[in-house]
Parts: sequence; C-alpha cells; structure tokens
Amino acid sequence: MATSPRSVIGDLSRRGFMKSTAAVAGGLVIACYLPGCSKPEEVAKQSGPPKMIKANAWLQIGTDGSITMFCDKSEMGQGVYTALPTLLAEELGVDPTTIKVEFAPPGNEYVNKLLGAQATGGSTSVREAWDKIRMAGAEARTRLIAAAAKEWKAPPQSCSVEDGYVLFTNRRLSFGELVEAAAALPPPEHVQVKGHNEFKYVGKVLPRFDTPSKVDGSAQYGIDMRLPGMLYAALAQPPELGASVKSFNADKAKALPGVRDVLQTSSGVAVVADTWWQAKTARDALDIQWAAGPAAKLTNASIYAGLKTASGGQGLDVRKEGDVAAGWKENTRHVEATYELPLLAHATLEPQNCTVEFRDDGCHVYAPTQVQQMAQSAAMKASGLPAEKVFVHTTFLGGGFGRRLDVDFVPAAVECAKAMNKPVKLLWTREDDTTHDKYRPPARNTLSGAFDGNGKLNTVKVHLVAPSITSRWAPGAVPQGTPDPFAIEAAHNFPYDVPNLHIDYLQHEVGLEVGYWRSVSHALNCFTVESFMDELAAEAKMDPVEFRRSLLGKQPRWLSVLDAAAHKANWGQPPAGRYQGVALMSGYDTYLAQVAEISLDGDKLKVHRIVCAIDCGQMVNPGIVQAQAEGGIIFGLTAALFSEINVVNGKVQETNFDKYRLLRINEAPSIEIHLLNSDEKPGGMGEPTVALVAPAVCNAIYAATGKRLRKLPIAKQGFLI
Repeated sequence: MATSPRSVIGDLSRRGFMKSTAAVAGGLVIACYLPGCSKPEEVAKQSGPPKMIKANAWLQIGTDGSITMFCDKSEMGQGVYTALPTLLAEELGVDPTTIKVEFAPPGNEYVNKLLGAQATGGSTSVREAWDKIRMAGAEARTRLIAAAAKEWKAPPQSCSVEDGYVLFTNRRLSFGELVEAAAALPPPEHVQVKGHNEFKYVGKVLPRFDTPSKVDGSAQYGIDMRLPGMLYAALAQPPELGASVKSFNADKAKALPGVRDVLQTSSGVAVVADTWWQAKTARDALDIQWAAGPAAKLTNASIYAGLKTASGGQGLDVRKEGDVAAGWKENTRHVEATYELPLLAHATLEPQNCTVEFRDDGCHVYAPTQVQQMAQSAAMKASGLPAEKVFVHTTFLGGGFGRRLDVDFVPAAVECAKAMNKPVKLLWTREDDTTHDKYRPPARNTLSGAFDGNGKLNTVKVHLVAPSITSRWAPGAVPQGTPDPFAIEAAHNFPYDVPNLHIDYLQHEVGLEVGYWRSVSHALNCFTVESFMDELAAEAKMDPVEFRRSLLGKQPRWLSVLDAAAHKANWGQPPAGRYQGVALMSGYDTYLAQVAEISLDGDKLKVHRIVCAIDCGQMVNPGIVQAQAEGGIIFGLTAALFSEINVVNGKVQETNFDKYRLLRINEAPSIEIHLLNSDEKPGGMGEPTVALVAPAVCNAIYAATGKRLRKLPIAKQGFLI
C-alpha cells in the first residue's frame, strides 16, 4: 500500500509548484503528493503541465488522471485527512491512497451546515461530510460515465468505474482523458450514491494517510512554518485577565541581540527579532505598566459564589413533561444534590501560533485554525485589506479541542508582519497559552428526584447554571429566550422514563471569556446526570446498571450500549479489591456506556480499567473510531483526576504542565473499546468518550468508599493519584 501524503509547504524548491497550485485552486497552498504518484518536481519538469479541472468545491481531476480533494475540515488528530478522502474515493471507485489532499481555503461553499460556520468542531466532520462528500464523488462519477457513454454511444447504465477508468465491455477511458468532456456536460439530474452493501473502502480499517509524514517529520504544523527572511515575534500579554497596556519602556529590550523592533499590538506588546528565543528573551526584559481591567478582583471564590447565588433563580425551560410541581408535592421521598464543575484549559500540545507574510497579492496567513473564515476576518481587520486579498492557509493542528475555534492569536501576527514588511511568525509560550485561554465554563447544577409509594422514580428536576459560550463566540446566534444549545447537551436528551420531568438552564456569566472545550457541556452535564442517577439508584436500593435498565425500556440504543458495556466489563464481578462505576450518554448522534474499574490503597486511587461500548452508526474507518475513543478517554481522565484553573485577583495561577499536569503513562488504565454494528447514520467520535469518564470513575469511588464526589477534580477531594 502506498504511504502517506507528504506536505510540501515551506519547501523552497517547490515554491513554484505551490504558486501554480494556488492559481488553479483559488489560493490553496498545502500541496501534497503521494508516493507512487507524480511528485511536484516531476510535474514541474513536464513540457506541458496537465490541466486541472475542478469538478466541484471538493474535487479536482487533472488531465493526467490525478485526483485532488480539498478537505474542508482541519486535521487536528481526529482523522479527517483519511476519512473524508475515503468517502470521496468510495464513490469515484479509486483507491483512497491515490487521492492528493489539500486543505480548503476560506469560502462559503465550505460552511459546516451542522454548525452554521466554516468550522471544524462539534464532532461533525464525518456526520456533515457523509452525504455531502459522497454526493460530490458520485456527481463526478456520473459525469465521467456520461462523457464516456457519449463517446462510445453506449448506455450509461452499462458503464462502470474502476481504479481511475470508465469501463464498458472491453473498452476503457481514463478519468484524465474524460475530465474535460465531463466538465462540459450539464449537471446530472439524477445522482445515486452507493449503498452500504456496495462499500469497498468505507467501513474498513485503513492505515491513516498522515501517519508516516507525522512520524518522519514532514507533516507541516503551524509551529513548523519557515518562510524566506522570516522574523520571529514573542508577545507580552497582560498578567491579569482583561488588563491592557498603560505604558511601556522598550529600551532594555531593544538593546538585546537580534531585536528588530518592539511594537504595541491590539493584544499586548510584541518583540520582533531574528530568532524566537531572542524575541522571547527581549520580551521578558520589557518594562510594561498594565491598566487593570474588569477582572482585576476576580477569584475562584467569587466565581462560585456568583454561580451559587444565580442558582436560586429560574432558568429557561429546556424540557417540561408531566407535572413536576405536583409530582414533587405528592411524593415525599426525595433526593437532592448539587454538583460543581471547574474552569479548565484546553492545553493543546502545540501552543498558539501564526505566521504572516504580506506579498504583492495581499496578506497570507499560515495558521493551525479550526475556523478559516473567522481567521480571515481577524486578519482583514488587522491588515485593513478586503477578503479577496487575505489568504488563509491551514496547517496541521497539534491539538484543537475547541481552542482553535478562537482566533485571538492571529491579529498580533498580522500587525507585526505589516509593521516589519517581512514574514513574521508569532509564537505563544506554554505559559502564555495556559494563562490566556478561553476556558471551559464552570457550572453549578442542582438535581432533585422523587419516588412514588411503590418505589418508582416519579419526578426529576434538572437545574443547570453556567455561562454561555455561544453568546460570546457567535453573538445573536441563539434567539432571545432560548437556551444556548451548547450549554444543555447531555441533559436535554435525558433518556430515563419518568412521568414528570423539568430541565431548565440559567445563563450566568462569570467575568471571564469561556470557550468550547472538547465535548463542551456534555462533560458538565453527563457528570451531573449520571452521578445523580447513581444517587437515585442507591436511594432505590438497586444495582446502578439494573436501575438504569429499568428506566430505558423506550430507548433501545441506550439500552444496547449499556448492556454491552456491562457484559464486557463483567459488571458486578470485578476482581477482588476493585470496584466498578458506570455512566451512560448520547451525544453527537453517538450512544455510549462506560464502566470504570478502580482500587483504593488507603487514599491512593488507581484507575485500572475502562470499558466503553459505542454505537456510532455507520463508520468510515473503525480504526480511527477506536483511536478517537481511546484518546477521548485519556483526555477525560486527565481532566477528571487533575484539571482545574484557579484565578486569584484576575490572574490565572496555572502556568505550565507542572501545575496543570497531564496523565502519565504509568497512570493510564487498560482501555477496551467495543464498537457495535449499526446501519444508522454516522455519529461523531472526536468528543463523546471524554464526558463519561468522570461520572464512571466517581461512581466507582462511591462503590468503594460510600463517599459521593460532587466536585472535580478528584485529586482535590482527598484522593492521591
């Protein structure tokens, strides 16, 4: 099998190829080749370069038979660089490894219809591409067949495609020979995608196309960008959230080696130098006076006190079924609990960065971004140029997790490059990143339940209190009087059968900017709901799995994953000295159940095993699904055990991984992923497993100790890890 596409961005010997590609593809700059296909250098030597015909926004076919896909999703480890070309290849009838991949530029045609913006997030990549990309491939296939049939005067239904050729009896024509004629045909009236029983590649475990390039270092991340004559910038940002520059003295910094200039930007003071270390060293020598902002007195204590006060109010209705007030009054056997969730940082391993170059045709931005049009808009504002003169070139992302749905790292890079009239790479330090994040919102959620005289769960109330991310990220996107849909996830779809149910959400802002964090409010609300379900099971004196089963008779997919996880985990019969906890959730059109297995040696906690059963509908690549599930569990376990952002007088206390630490290899549990076969539409897999870890582990801790954990992280609740 051919190995991975190799990115050629930044390779100076290939700049001519990049420019020609940009001219054809409207500014696309990440040109890739596959071993076994024509390399850019080889193409450049040809006397007559092949024409590239754009079949649609996602597909381009050359007269030499080469196929290029414009991937409209950012690759940040979730596998779109493999999954999306596989969808296209399936419909074209070609080997997926023969498709070149380029990241798409900003453009309305690439708007993610599930998010309403050109954005990679919300575990939408495959869900949103499933019909769209297959239809793009099927449309091209239909046109190519029509062109061949016309040439042969043959019935199109008797023609087929295989390995880049259209076939009819003993005749065949290559895609390259047909592409010009196909492009001249009118759009086909009827386009039929393949049924799942016809799939040759979709549903198979194919090696990821980007793995070899990531292993040998040829894959280009934003942090890898190199341009001729490039300078480097380090940015001094306010030590307190929301502060601004009052004055600064640059004399000492300017006297240091390599320093080219010191510039005040819209977000702080930048030092531009010949190397990044020179820029960072000089930045640290700046004498800056900061003007305090509105968060100057903000502390964790005031944040949670504000949430507590707000929780006394009534929120916007999310769901209202039956008569909760009557159910509560009539049934006097009550359970109530309040759960608090902390602020969290994204902690992407690649810190925020952006490289900018001004050329004759405009401003070129090279960035690891999840939002190409938003990055373009930020660069337009900083540069003063119109959209047609601002080009965004997406690189690979060294982690996204929602952090790169924000573009706060773009403007200063543009401002520096504009002032210096040279390419500039702006790179944040780890400390910059941790202390100036758009943090996951904190939350205070109160749940209550009532049992009837027969011991049946009769009434449940769910009261969610947290900031709204969407009100900042997309002002006006949520209609007034409507709850932010990204604040009520894993609560609004409460699956358990109770006669009386009321879920409401009260938006309470906490004085700092919050952002979308991997699994967003699923992590907040799954912890809340599934912890409370265990509390209700204890009140009912029922096994936690059996209690859930008794309430899921109308929810076959929920019940199926619960049964599978319980069976695979050998629920109720853990090894001696170990204890189990369970959690259940549906999110991103995916259904999951997790069982955590733990032990305690005094107050030292060890998570030994996590078993996860998943029904995510049809899968493009089960290997990628499994990898995403495993990665999400590790991400969720890190957060559950250790993670918390603390603010003191407006200043974030956590700075690097010594204070905001990650799970270590020796702390990682055995992870078992069980994927259920399904013919349902695809569900998302980048995020959902994150959310179940905390409630599953905390429910296991209760099984071991009888102690309920209603706050996170676990390490702050009297346990050693």
